[in-house]
Amino acid sequence: MKLNRKLRMGMVGGGRGAFIGAVHRMAARLDGEMELVAGCFSADPAKSKASGQDFFLDPSRVYATYQEMVRAEAALPADRRIDFVSIVTRNNTHFAVAKAFLEAGIHVICDKPLCFTLKEGRKLREIVRRTGCVFALTHNYTGYPMVKEARDWVRSGRLGRILKVVAEYPQGYAISALETASDGKISNWRMDPNVAGVSNCMGDIGTHAHNLVRYVTGLEIAEVCAELSTFIPGRPLDDDGNCLIRFDSGAKGIIYASQVSSGEENNLNIRVFGTKGSLQWFQENPNELYFKKADAPTQIHRRGNGYLGAAAQAVTRTPFAHPEGFIEAFANVYRAAGAAIADAVEGRKAPKSGYDFPTVDDGVAGLAFIESVVKSSKQGARWVKFPRI
Repeated sequence: MKLNRKLRMGMVGGGRGAFIGAVHRMAARLDGEMELVAGCFSADPAKSKASGQDFFLDPSRVYATYQEMVRAEAALPADRRIDFVSIVTRNNTHFAVAKAFLEAGIHVICDKPLCFTLKEGRKLREIVRRTGCVFALTHNYTGYPMVKEARDWVRSGRLGRILKVVAEYPQGYAISALETASDGKISNWRMDPNVAGVSNCMGDIGTHAHNLVRYVTGLEIAEVCAELSTFIPGRPLDDDGNCLIRFDSGAKGIIYASQVSSGEENNLNIRVFGTKGSLQWFQENPNELYFKKADAPTQIHRRGNGYLGAAAQAVTRTPFAHPEGFIEAFANVYRAAGAAIADAVEGRKAPKSGYDFPTVDDGVAGLAFIESVVKSSKQGARWVKFPRI
């Protein structure tokens, strides 16, 4: 990031008791290039104020509503106002919050999914294009060095023509509710269709698997056949999903996401099979990438080594033979978005190679995936055409 100061960061959501806000703050400050200076950290003004005290912020920069925050920050001199806002609120608020900041000329980094519906997502994309602001979406798994290495393998033709892709995201945290459905233990807003949208499991974690497939392979979905299930009694949204995929290239795929897979923690993984070889990557062991051929021993490539490509080496943070993981990958998304924001602040053109972070277009694709999967499942697991994104 070429700027003679830190980027000034604001945050909406992510206050006391929030699940992901602290992760965003850690990722943003890891490189020492961003500083949290303002925020509306909760829909509850008292909690927002208390959270601002936790972060040692100037009380005048801690707001009761995001609308107040937009007005006040936009009115500040250019050398004081925030450069960007990080949005870590619930799904049904993303559109309104992002729209307000974008139209005030403030860059945005937003948690996924992009919006509540595909229709909203397309509208937000139009606003991003019209305002010219930087918009980054925190599909954080794209930030791992070995995920970038996997993408380079596909792009370079090392795997040959891609025949099949399998992506899985099993979790098991919800399985206990099958026996204790009345205790509300896992009841949360992601199970509320008025807040989360049309899907829980596929909308929350299945979109990560889909995004990982798009990022690594570059393939787009042509058709999907999906079955969503709700195993937990009384829950209005899915907690398990299985999808068959037909890609526009002719390749086939499987995307599976589940919150009732007993014993699993956060086992996102991807396998890509081509005519020359295959790759495998597992998020719970993110420093290794496997390459396999039919007539040769399995190769294990590890993060931090000189034999890796430039993209992987550029986002490697810890020394050779030392592990790195989730926070660093998240920080790589923030760092890439920060480079784009710094260029925008200084009036510089984007580099010819562009920036390596998930964009509003990736968010629209994710919403198209969610709605297509739900549509297919409601039609009895029939094949449905993927909408144009």
